[in-house]
Amino acid sequence: MDGDQDRREGGGVRVAEDGGAGVHTDARADARTGTSTDPTGTSTDPAGTPGDTLSDTPTHPDGTANGLRAGLDAPAESPSSRLLALFEEHRLTPTQRRIAHCLVRHAGEAPYLSSVEVAALAGVSQPSVTRFAVALGFDGYPALRARLRTLGLPVRTETEAEVHRNEYVGAVHAEITNLTRLAETLADPGPVGRAAALLADSRPLVVLGLRTGMAPARSFGYFAAKVLPEVRVLDEGGSLLGDRLDQARAAGATGLLCFALPRYPRELTDALRTAKDLGLRVVTIADGPFAPAAALSDAVLVAGVSGQLVFDSCGAPMLLGQVLLQAMCDITPGRAQARLEEFDRLAMERGLFEA
Repeated sequence: MDGDQDRREGGGVRVAEDGGAGVHTDARADARTGTSTDPTGTSTDPAGTPGDTLSDTPTHPDGTANGLRAGLDAPAESPSSRLLALFEEHRLTPTQRRIAHCLVRHAGEAPYLSSVEVAALAGVSQPSVTRFAVALGFDGYPALRARLRTLGLPVRTETEAEVHRNEYVGAVHAEITNLTRLAETLADPGPVGRAAALLADSRPLVVLGLRTGMAPARSFGYFAAKVLPEVRVLDEGGSLLGDRLDQARAAGATGLLCFALPRYPRELTDALRTAKDLGLRVVTIADGPFAPAAALSDAVLVAGVSGQLVFDSCGAPMLLGQVLLQAMCDITPGRAQARLEEFDRLAMERGLFEA
């Protein structure tokens, strides 16, 4: 769990057309200077990812992977702000974020706490604190503590209101940043339209989302069922997942929409391999163009996630799913409108809603 890779996240759209390989010129610059890491810890060359990247800008304007400080407008001299600046460049696991938030809340005394004391305050094990320090690039916790002492953190302890304002306001601004970047990339509706065309005629339409991808997959499936004849949401892993893909293909499915979000379940990648073997066209909504699922997708739509809080916020990917559904409806507007009117008629007859 502590081997999560640092990654650049951004709002953008990548579409693989005619099986073409390669990346956009801007993305090649990144590919020459680094590699991506899959969930198994294996380093892979992102330049082999098929398709064209229209945008590979980071999720946060300061280039952070974790988003711990994106949009933060707290005073520059505040202790918590200085600590956030130290953590912001790293992709941390939920446990590691918990430790980071603990240090932020105790910024004034953080340089003098032992690893055992930090573990007790954060409610984690002492080895977790050591792994946290290593994830930040230090040899161990003593080296991290030595670094904290060079930050010139004031002894004054911030109030709870000050610390929470840093975290909560920063989380909101991080999400705003993701949505702003998504809006910028959607200025060109072509890639979303082409992705919608890959899915619009699939009967049934398969929607896949495991773990963190479960919520956006269910949300998309709920609304898609109002305008499409049949939608099958696959949100549970296990040995039956392959069977359900087989059944969907036998029923006539030709397209699959996948939500691939950190920390990229291995079962999700395996399911996409099965889907490709079955001949399904795959459109993936991911947090970056080099997510493991990208190499198995015919089109990739990118919307960043926010790592400001203990768990990621996926507002932008969920919104992008709604945009994709709108584009699918626009392909056959008459059919979509007829199904919506039929739903409204039945809802009125059954008294489903109060307003």
